[in-house]
Amino acid sequence: MAQADEGQWQPYQLPQLQKELRQLGIAIPAQQLADLGKHPMSAIVSLGGCSASFVSNAGLVVTNHHCAYGAVQRNSSASRNLIADGFLAKTKAEELPAGPSDRIYVTDKVENVTTQVTSGLDAKLSGAERHKQIQNRIKALVADCEQDKAYRCAVPSFHRGLEYYRIRQLAIRDVRLVYAPSDRIGNYGGEVDNFEWPRHTGDFAFLRAYVGKDGRPADPSPDNVPYSSKDFLVVSASGLKNGDPILLAGYPGRTSRYKLPVEIRQARDVSYPRRVQESQADLAVIAQATAGNAEWAVRYAAVVKSINNGMKKNQGLIDGFARKDIAAIKDGQDAEFRRWFAQQGQAADPTLLAELDAVIAEELALTEQEFAMSVALQGELYRSARTLYRMALERKKPDAEREPGYQDRDLALVKARLARLEQSLVPAVDQARWQAALKRYGQLPAAVHPQGLDAKLPAADALPALYAATQLGVTAQRLAWLDKDAAAIEQSSDPLLRLAVANQGLADAMELKRKEVDGTLERVIPRYMQAFIAFKKSQGKPVYPDANSTLRVTFGSVAPYAPRDGITKGPFTTLEGILEKHTGQSPFNAPKALLEAAQAKRYGAYRDAALGTVPVNFLTSADTTGGNSGSAVMNKRGELVGLNFDSTYESVTKDWYFDTAITRAIHVDIRYVLWVMQEVDGAHNLLKEMTIRGLPATRKP
Repeated sequence: MAQADEGQWQPYQLPQLQKELRQLGIAIPAQQLADLGKHPMSAIVSLGGCSASFVSNAGLVVTNHHCAYGAVQRNSSASRNLIADGFLAKTKAEELPAGPSDRIYVTDKVENVTTQVTSGLDAKLSGAERHKQIQNRIKALVADCEQDKAYRCAVPSFHRGLEYYRIRQLAIRDVRLVYAPSDRIGNYGGEVDNFEWPRHTGDFAFLRAYVGKDGRPADPSPDNVPYSSKDFLVVSASGLKNGDPILLAGYPGRTSRYKLPVEIRQARDVSYPRRVQESQADLAVIAQATAGNAEWAVRYAAVVKSINNGMKKNQGLIDGFARKDIAAIKDGQDAEFRRWFAQQGQAADPTLLAELDAVIAEELALTEQEFAMSVALQGELYRSARTLYRMALERKKPDAEREPGYQDRDLALVKARLARLEQSLVPAVDQARWQAALKRYGQLPAAVHPQGLDAKLPAADALPALYAATQLGVTAQRLAWLDKDAAAIEQSSDPLLRLAVANQGLADAMELKRKEVDGTLERVIPRYMQAFIAFKKSQGKPVYPDANSTLRVTFGSVAPYAPRDGITKGPFTTLEGILEKHTGQSPFNAPKALLEAAQAKRYGAYRDAALGTVPVNFLTSADTTGGNSGSAVMNKRGELVGLNFDSTYESVTKDWYFDTAITRAIHVDIRYVLWVMQEVDGAHNLLKEMTIRGLPATRKP
């Protein structure tokens, strides 16, 4: 049985893994993979929460259906439901705006700036002051990087603050929806099959990047032209077989593999159970509030999908912790590290472990208060009010002194987030969700209630009057407040704005607590990570940083797995599985055109010789997590053979601990994508636009 391949590697680390890549069968030199300006890394992009890749020189991007779901939802209505019916632009003129906040980010430069961020900091600084100095240095580095306004820059930390890298990304802000199949393909199996195997989901969609006529990013405009992608992935219709090597590149969100045992127990016993309960309750409220109103249901479709996905992942984490005592495993690893650390003598940091344990305890307590506050202040319109007032307060300061997220560089994204509520919010539903959340907040332990918050909260039965009187539910009114100063907001009679003003002092106090803790973490955790990395290297083990939404590469092979004794699950599913699952009822209700093509065995050029049919999904041993959705799965030559979209249920705990025996990632086979495009939806224009290898000469699209 194959083993999973641990490691979410920064591209620059890949030359250190040349031997492993060669042994696996990867033909691309590791040095080439480390170069962001060369194929294939130059074709890998971020959507700001999902991953994607260029597949033509005209800015065509392929990603997951669930990553484009928001764009589909925002262009849908009860009378024109693109979620259910799917969407295909036969010409570029028919392509639809993805949304005001949608972006395509092309990473082109990564540089180590650790020295600029951390050198010379006074060890006697308070946590808050240390955090402020670090943030000021980061803002200066970002401002320098963004002198060319075509780029969006960031300075995330790696190894929990041990290293900092400045990352420059071309930020394309005119993104259009090109093609998304019906959710009866793109979300076949729904929540029943989510995180399960076998899967039969066509989780794919296409977007396009547009820029100004000068080739630079521009605001959405009919005058814009498709982005001329420097590079794009060639699509391989030759497919894979069991044991074949793969590369996977994308932007994994967050992992916690270097957390301490106490942090695992807090997540296992407190945080995840609360999150699941919160999700279940919120979904029930949305269902009740939108019942019988098709238009409202469409508006909240993306919200419901997102909550459901997060809830099932959190439940999978709870179940995974129950199946394997990861905390106990970490206990053993931590004890081994502490024994090693004690043996280092003069090289050891004598106060490190005591400081570490103290700040982790403080951070866990604060996180619980922050969770409680997020439950209590759940109204989307109220959050808009808080954003508007905070934005106005920050504008009183010079731009360089403002808090991250409220600088001039952030204004366009803030405006876009406020504007997109036009397609995804109903005030009556928002009110119902907040009323229910206030009641749930009241049931949380008093110890986690932030000091002073209870007295500031509106009563649940007072919300109808607040919503009746506010004008923030009207998009034009909401956006108009962005141009007002703090004094105007403070004098406003709008009840939600007045509530935001009244609560700002409490928000500032909580933020100060977070800064104090973060500053202490930024002083202590890097020292711990430096020691831990030395410990791992003494064992000859590789060290990669936790995922942090930056570009990473993982590798592995097509592989089955055994989730429990006596059961082995193969690495491929096929069209026949769709027919077997089909009931005619959601979520197993495949479109008629798909059923007819599958029943007639119209496999065409996408038939796998070994399987005798068209493959739909497949498993690999690659190391993935949330954010890897839409990541390109490539063969040994760097050709696109699939899209990552999920993990098996047994793999969910890999965010905390990587179990090589059972960890598997789930991908949609590119041959199924091509088959649906040709036989079901007639997306011949896109098939012709892509470069597809491995097709018989007589079957070229």
